Amino acid sequence: MKIFIDSAEIEEIKQAYEWGIIDGVTTNPSLIKKAVEKRQGKITMEDYIKEVLKTVTGPVSLEVIAVKADEMIEQGRFLYKKFSPYGKVVIKIPINPSLGSDSLDFDGLKAIRRLSGEGIPVNCTLVMTPEQAILAAKAGAMYVSPFAGRIDDYIRTKMGMKIGIDFKKGDYFDYNLLSEMRSLKLRESILKHGSLTDAYRSQYIKDIICVSQDNGILSGVDLVAKIVKIFRNYGFKTQVIASSIRNARQVREVAEVGADIVTLPFEVIMEMIRHYKTLEGIRDFISDVVPQYEEVFRRK
Repeated sequence: MKIFIDSAEIEEIKQAYEWGIIDGVTTNPSLIKKAVEKRQGKITMEDYIKEVLKTVTGPVSLEVIAVKADEMIEQGRFLYKKFSPYGKVVIKIPINPSLGSDSLDFDGLKAIRRLSGEGIPVNCTLVMTPEQAILAAKAGAMYVSPFAGRIDDYIRTKMGMKIGIDFKKGDYFDYNLLSEMRSLKLRESILKHGSLTDAYRSQYIKDIICVSQDNGILSGVDLVAKIVKIFRNYGFKTQVIASSIRNARQVREVAEVGADIVTLPFEVIMEMIRHYKTLEGIRDFISDVVPQYEEVFRRK
């Protein structure tokens, strides 16, 4: 599995790249704007993007800001032409740029098809369902980015939980525990109703099922797993970038289900390397070093 860093902070990108673990970068206009503003006018946004591209040898995803197909295509071409001399540019296109009251639902797919047909690599973002991922792959996207963490948040809010009160952004979503709780509730309901038919008709059971998943998607990891399975079933060449990753355990789980790539904030990469028992072991190791063994290293 490849690891991308989800950041626009050049220091973070350079440090992670020096560790030898980073294969690419994903970013967005807001992150770039924040990074540039921290430098208080010492560098332009254009030069900053060039610096990011020159820092890594792998792909760097840059995002369009339009929502109409023709404008996204124009911006994608512009970004690719302007910045590809400095690195491997990938253009981020949203799967569905519609705001809900327009007719732009398929404009993302139109842009993906056109840019991909011109040899410009596309990362299809804001993917929340396997159905969307199928369409993006059919349109020719090189990458699809299912937003695992956002799906976890969505399911928790459907259950009545509030971010910042009942859970924090980085908290692990224990969908296995939730599945066990749901099964217990369902068994209780079946016993109460006395027959499978009556239980199946029960609105109470339907409500339990509805609020604890998203149309058959049990979690963000489950979303990634289903997309990986479908792509492999049909031989799609599109690679799956597990995105919106909130913690190290999520990284492990998307790796277990076969994600091609995971894109991570710097703090999640730091979380992956640390464990209390490793720290304890290093302290024991240092304290156990005997003078005679140290002397071996002094004799050259």
